[in-house]
Amino acid sequence: MTGSPGLRALRSVITLVLAAVMAVTLSAPAEARAFTTTVTNFDAQGHQVVRFDTRGDAVDAHDGEIAFFGGTYYLYGTSYDCGFAWQATSSPFCGFKVYTSPDLVHWTDRGRLFDATGVWQTRCNGATYGCFRPHVGYDAATRKYVLWVNVYDNSVGFRVLTAANPAGPFTEAPVPTLAVNNNAPAGGVNNGDHDVFVDTDGAAYLAYTDWRAGGDIVVERLAADYLTGTGGYARLGQSQTEAPALFKRGSVYYLTYSDPNCGYCAGTGTSYRTASNPLGPWSAPVKISPDSCGGQPAFVSAIPTTSGTAYVYASDLWNNGQRNEALANYYWAPLEFTATGAIAPMTCRNSFTLDLATGSAGHQDPPPGVDQADGVTGFRTYCDVGSGVARFQTFVPSRSGTLTAVSYTTFQAGNPNAGLEISVYQATDAFQPTGAALNSVVVPATSIGWSPREVTVAPDIAVTAGKRYGLLVRSATTTGCYGLEYNDSSPYPGGGEAYSNDHGSTFRAEAARSLKFSTSVG
Repeated sequence: MTGSPGLRALRSVITLVLAAVMAVTLSAPAEARAFTTTVTNFDAQGHQVVRFDTRGDAVDAHDGEIAFFGGTYYLYGTSYDCGFAWQATSSPFCGFKVYTSPDLVHWTDRGRLFDATGVWQTRCNGATYGCFRPHVGYDAATRKYVLWVNVYDNSVGFRVLTAANPAGPFTEAPVPTLAVNNNAPAGGVNNGDHDVFVDTDGAAYLAYTDWRAGGDIVVERLAADYLTGTGGYARLGQSQTEAPALFKRGSVYYLTYSDPNCGYCAGTGTSYRTASNPLGPWSAPVKISPDSCGGQPAFVSAIPTTSGTAYVYASDLWNNGQRNEALANYYWAPLEFTATGAIAPMTCRNSFTLDLATGSAGHQDPPPGVDQADGVTGFRTYCDVGSGVARFQTFVPSRSGTLTAVSYTTFQAGNPNAGLEISVYQATDAFQPTGAALNSVVVPATSIGWSPREVTVAPDIAVTAGKRYGLLVRSATTTGCYGLEYNDSSPYPGGGEAYSNDHGSTFRAEAARSLKFSTSVG
């Protein structure tokens, strides 16, 4: 039943109004107000912790940047969740994603910057060198957001897209022309990692890696519309470097970069140079970190604070050189400067606090009817479910009713050849399953991503307040594994976790541990 014509018309009006509100929300400048925020990289023991978005899924945007447009923070990056693996010929390209945040902590997934199907698969899938490094600049003269991405299907090594909104959708512009490697053989390793920098006078520059020169870095001025080069450029005159980040502090230009280059490596160094003009001459290099705090340099973002500008440095904490980097985390922290303007040697920080000039408190977006959950902070990643290993997370409902949804945060690795079983049992106070399964579902591998995200099933069974139940996960797979997000600081005092290495026949309680989950009772 579709309703009366009047009701359908009213729904259409409401839909149009909501669409207009969303457009204003994403593009209109927010009211400027100060807000103090704290960003966490590592826990107290120095372990990497996972950043989750407002829906509870891991943030899946790598090798990109944070940009500040219209009072909102935007995180751009390459997605790996669909299974892209570098030079694994059968793996697809997952596209580029964007998240928004009011506080640099709570990130909302705004989807992909453009449709990555069709021709973008032949340009960027695992049969190619891939596509990486989405960087966006705003051209005030044209009122366009300009996206540069690194590709390897043409000579120049880049493609450019534009949008009226910082979250897209972006539309492809003509292939740019640059001063370096513009006529090199198409499909080769010509130009690589890059950064887009917009100066205070509105001029834009592209800093990029020249692979044909052995990893030198080039800085080229872009045309007034930011869509192509001008031919005016400078070389740094170095080799075996990549991942440039160009920014300006006062009247001095800084360029940080990976030194040496090492794709998907965890722990390459960071060096920098300075100049009084983006086209040089550039100073001698200075190394400020031997290991980039466990990652590879990604970007430096200028973030307005109540005391000036913070220059937030970032490195990608790559997952031990895996060809699929869906599990990679992030290191972010403001650079420190000496009285002479030099960048001080980096000190790796578990967390940092900024007094944002513009910001507000973000929040999670829990599912309807949520009853039990263990939050999104302090979680680490592991993968072992399958080949006999099972895990059991207990919970105690706060109200009686129907268990309408159970969400378990997981991912796949190593191409499992069977699905993931998610079952609900009654449980003892010793965190052991008892009796027969109250509900059981096998989620196919094709429905589980490579980046940690919530997988939700609908048991639709009766539960009683104060009674203990458990969520059992296991798989018949003989290849790969299914992962878990765990926290050993008892984030969920109402339950505990148990481990089995005999496919769930027996369990060993791990009382202080929680696996990331949530339940809804209706």
